[in-house]
Amino acid sequence: MVSPAIALAFLPLVVTLIIRYRYYFVLFYRAFLVRVWQDCATGLSREERAFQYVLTNATPGDPDSILEAFDQWCSKVEFISNIGPKKGKILDRLLMEQSPMTVLELGAHCGYSAVRMARCLPLGARLYSVEMDQRNATIAEKVIRLAGFDDDTLIVSPSDEVIPRLRSDYGLETVDFVFMDHWKKCYLPDLQLLEGSGLLGKGSMILADNVLFPGAPNFLRYVRKSGLYEWRIHQATLEYIRGIRDGMAELVYQGIKGGRAG
Repeated sequence: MVSPAIALAFLPLVVTLIIRYRYYFVLFYRAFLVRVWQDCATGLSREERAFQYVLTNATPGDPDSILEAFDQWCSKVEFISNIGPKKGKILDRLLMEQSPMTVLELGAHCGYSAVRMARCLPLGARLYSVEMDQRNATIAEKVIRLAGFDDDTLIVSPSDEVIPRLRSDYGLETVDFVFMDHWKKCYLPDLQLLEGSGLLGKGSMILADNVLFPGAPNFLRYVRKSGLYEWRIHQATLEYIRGIRDGMAELVYQGIKGGRAG
């Protein structure tokens, strides 16, 4: 048994840790504890619950209404690691500035970012979204169709299997814009697959989310040392959780040595 005196001596330390890491406790509660409880209570996945909310509260054919419903659910009900509205505005701006005709999304999850990107693309552009989880892909496809984007392509397979087949199976010569928001450990090998497959042309842009939290250190180290990219980090906070530092890496492929630090 720990004596009351010893417990009292550690109390200031415990309080300090709780205050310092309070946002991480909030994240753990919202992303894990609430999810486990709701999974058991409803028999539905978190993504299915989010879709039900969107279906009830959004206007079909209105992408902004669908995004707003997602943001409301993720902010007030349960946490899902969509890019969210704040970092999403950076993604919107880059897409509208670049006007890419071919966009590759790695990690469609429940379709939020696909809808976000599709509404910013020029007429005639094609979006290819890759999602390895069949259950999530089913939700993503429903969300994308609900938003009115029937021409976008959803590919259900691991990214390391899809990338080498993009040229042969989908006729892609180069990809103008890549959005990475899947498993962070896949960022580096998938970037190298894109390079090795010849899918990146000079000026191709890659935007990678969550490079600071939960983080993709090997990916960032490679980008810094490769000399193949101009790059920068967009400082931000974690989606739907204020107080946790995060960021997105913006890369522009040069195909030659001479990248710069961001």
